[in-house]
Amino acid sequence: MTAGVSRSFSIYLGTPLLTNDILRKVRYSLDLNDKEMVEIFTATGLSPQDIKLYQLLKKEDETNFQLCSQSLFVAFLDGLIIFHRGSLKKPAVPATEKLGNNDVLRKIRIALKYQESDMLEIFKRGDMEIGRSELSSSFRRKGHKHYQECGDQFLRHFFKGLTPYYQESQSDKK
Repeated sequence: MTAGVSRSFSIYLGTPLLTNDILRKVRYSLDLNDKEMVEIFTATGLSPQDIKLYQLLKKEDETNFQLCSQSLFVAFLDGLIIFHRGSLKKPAVPATEKLGNNDVLRKIRIALKYQESDMLEIFKRGDMEIGRSELSSSFRRKGHKHYQECGDQFLRHFFKGLTPYYQESQSDKK
């Protein structure tokens, strides 16, 4: 890892994992179509004209790629909560604050109404066995004596396990 590069949101070989990468991972894991993605963004009050979905979903090396700003990313995660649960009383992290891996996990967990057992199963399916204490330490407030910063590997395993877990749970509902 090069000096000065944040460990938050980085993936294989130290390449920065952009907010755009997480958007694509969430879209794939939750099998969201374009209409649903726009609905998620607009749930927080954004105008559909402010969202250039196709440019946000492109990879960095593709033409017309647009970097997803921190405020747009927070709006997406808050919109995901609204999309799945209804009205959001107040955002957990101010839009001006940079989200970390812990915040991303927390917001997805809230949106999907996952309990501890769901999260443990997701990590298990993502080839990462963790205990309850390790999981709960990831959801504590920063500064708490048992707070544990989620590493990049932790987030990757989460998304790896989320896809089969979510899709199976959706097929069980049908």
